[in-house]
Amino acid sequence: MALILSINTAFETASVILSAGEDILFEIQHASQKDHASFLEPAIKSVASQAGIALKDIDAVTVVNGPGSYTGLRVGLSSAKALCYALQKPLILLNTLDVMALALKLQAQVTEENILYCPMIDARRMEVFTALYDKELSLIKNYSSEVLSEVFLTEEIKSDFFLVIGGNGSEKFKKISNYKKIIDVNPLTISKPLIILGYKGWLKKAFSNVAYSEPFYLKPVYFKK
Repeated sequence: MALILSINTAFETASVILSAGEDILFEIQHASQKDHASFLEPAIKSVASQAGIALKDIDAVTVVNGPGSYTGLRVGLSSAKALCYALQKPLILLNTLDVMALALKLQAQVTEENILYCPMIDARRMEVFTALYDKELSLIKNYSSEVLSEVFLTEEIKSDFFLVIGGNGSEKFKKISNYKKIIDVNPLTISKPLIILGYKGWLKKAFSNVAYSEPFYLKPVYFKK
């Protein structure tokens, strides 16, 4: 069973998880976003120590690669790539919205057939990073940066569908939407979905090129001159 180290710095709360298959062995979280860089190295060493293993014993490194906090994504991927390069281990990249969509499904536990899942990440003002998934979590609206309005998703959602939403951008949608069949799931618990998808990536050998992997920002990063 694969022993995987997972890194998530896409949100305000960062986490480092050591898992075996789909089981979490040890996890450390840190809630101060500005300290993510200093948090990671001690946390990685700590979960390995708690498990009584050396880092060379892991089989792969998984990282939540975006969208999300631009700085957080860079910090997380840089640490993951450094580990993979030093230990000669494969790198597995996970899309943040895919992880959130699985969290929505696991937490909502809705049995209706007509259901859609829409995770939303706050991208400031009325903008969110989002995607839309069917009941099997197949993408029906691709990853995008959207400015929310009353007509958001009106073409994709039929009147008899339930819409499960969650994430730190979902509150904006609730305030402006007239859609009646909304199921709001917050806060989202990310850890279990993260390791489930990471393990699936391991089984499929969905490994990324360590040298050329980049954060998935979803929209351009602008720097003030």
